[in-house]
Amino acid sequence: MRANRKIWVATMVCAAAVAGVTGCSKGGDTKADGDKKEPAASATTTQAPVDPFKGLDADAIADRAVTAMKGAPSLRMIGDGKADGQQMKIDLAVDDKSACVGKMTIDGATADLLQANKVMYMKGDDKFWQSMAKSEGAPAEEGDAMAELLKGRWMKMSDGNAGELADMCDLNSLIKEMDKDKSERKGMTKGADAEVDGLPAVTLTKNKGNGETLTWYIAKEGEPYVLKTVEAGGKEPGTLVFSDFGKPVTATAPPADQVMDPSKLG
Repeated sequence: MRANRKIWVATMVCAAAVAGVTGCSKGGDTKADGDKKEPAASATTTQAPVDPFKGLDADAIADRAVTAMKGAPSLRMIGDGKADGQQMKIDLAVDDKSACVGKMTIDGATADLLQANKVMYMKGDDKFWQSMAKSEGAPAEEGDAMAELLKGRWMKMSDGNAGELADMCDLNSLIKEMDKDKSERKGMTKGADAEVDGLPAVTLTKNKGNGETLTWYIAKEGEPYVLKTVEAGGKEPGTLVFSDFGKPVTATAPPADQVMDPSKLG
């Protein structure tokens, strides 16, 4: 069986959203500061927090955020959006040692992903394998047989089939994508501060033309990580949320009796 390259490409597009290439997720509770209820006045005067980005323009803040992301040893990314005409979701935790754990859903078909010791494994539900076979032009019977054969099992991906999906589970490669085209993050403007999952953030927005906008939410506390990116308008709108920076990612290869050797598939 040959993996459907369109799925890998769609997944990579989703992961690259942080570079402003496109958006791929929906999530991350974001609130504008104007939406928050003001606390009741008190006799105690508190000093306003220091703005870590004081005196910096939007482009300088974006540069600082990318630099911070390069230093992140691990992170989690959650996405929900459209790419290549397919509705997809992604939830992956990945570190700089290529450990990767999570899942992706494409048009309602779901597959768990696992990369341990730089070996990629995939475990799909029935609909995933049936859709995979259909996309390759196989008859429905073959898709059903594939789903039955792989039910509850992990497929060990060959280097050729893992391809771009394995790249996405390589944090170093993922972060490198952020700096591939610096023009993607140039020409932004600062907007109102907001919150992403309770964390204060500055917003940077870029009008890309034709009704398309790109917005980044950059952490104002701790490291200036990119917390969220949003693409609005266009054919591939969506959002990508980043969290769990520095949190260990535990990836253990599945037991041998739960792994299917691809060479046994016709």
